[in-house]
Amino acid sequence: MNAADPPTTGYPVSLSLGGRRVLVVGAGRVATRRVADLLRAGARVDVVSPAVSAEIEEWAADGRLAVARRPFEADDVIGAWLCVAATDDRAVNHSVVVSAERAQCFVSAAGDGAASSARPMSVLRQGDLEVAVGTSGRAPGAAAWVCRQLATVVGPEYGVLVDLVAEARAHVGPGANWQAALDSGILASIRAGRLDEAREGLRTCLSSSSG
Repeated sequence: MNAADPPTTGYPVSLSLGGRRVLVVGAGRVATRRVADLLRAGARVDVVSPAVSAEIEEWAADGRLAVARRPFEADDVIGAWLCVAATDDRAVNHSVVVSAERAQCFVSAAGDGAASSARPMSVLRQGDLEVAVGTSGRAPGAAAWVCRQLATVVGPEYGVLVDLVAEARAHVGPGANWQAALDSGILASIRAGRLDEAREGLRTCLSSSSG
């Protein structure tokens, strides 16, 4: 995207990166944080940087990622599903963006949401529930703050709710009114620790709405 291009609304999506190659250029504080997130997602991470942080050095020694201790080269992006430009040199980050765009690879440039085709969001996780908050790259600090506010409302019971709904999906046919079922007090039962009651209430509501 050029600076003169009009801003576009992002398309929120959860990437499945397990076993897929992700290139991270840079190995400072921001890059280390990104690498940690990528490793948790199961990505095959390649780091390119003349110097690396102690954490990245340790992960490399443990065989969790690969490190090339040298400056970035345009061909580094070949074969990557996602690129992360996280150096403290804007010119290098720009080179990563240009190379990734030419290779039709999504790229996230730290501190430059306008140049990024992939913009990480702040995420609240409760079990398998993921609530992502983004600002189209304009104000990541605000997104993180909103996530913290949501965490005061969306507690662990929501993760349990997801588990019960996923369990029920396997036994419910088309036409079930999920919204009505979820509005029927299931969450209150979960909060009170009455999981059998929540499970049965969900099943009953879904059965009646699909019948």
